[in-house]
Amino acid sequence: MIQFNYETNFSIDNEEVFSNWIQGCISEEKFELGEINYIFCDDEYLHKINLEFLKHDTLTDIISFDYSLGKQVSGDIYISIERVKENAKDFNVSFEEELNRVLIHGVLHFMNYKDKTDEEKTIMRTKENNAINTLNN
Repeated sequence: MIQFNYETNFSIDNEEVFSNWIQGCISEEKFELGEINYIFCDDEYLHKINLEFLKHDTLTDIISFDYSLGKQVSGDIYISIERVKENAKDFNVSFEEELNRVLIHGVLHFMNYKDKTDEEKTIMRTKENNAINTLNN
């Protein structure tokens, strides 16, 4: 089950489309959907989580907490809408494209994809792009 929760003045227009897309991406990777909670928030909200749980005093666009067991994908994904808007401007892409990227980015982490090294980042970006292409088609 995928749930969308809103702690800021933002909402996804068609949650079912995104739920189906995310579930399809999980199936494509030979994993199964457990329970994923998206929590959309602002910078202040996510900054507090970053400080409390990760001890990082920085702003970020996404923090994910992975509760997956084996091939069952589960976790909480916190997304700062303010950061996504800023990053979209910085990367010269639409807000929607950047939002789609972070939506799937957290799920990819739950499926054991990392982004610490250059090689891992390249693989992650390819997976993100492939997923975004399936949503847009």
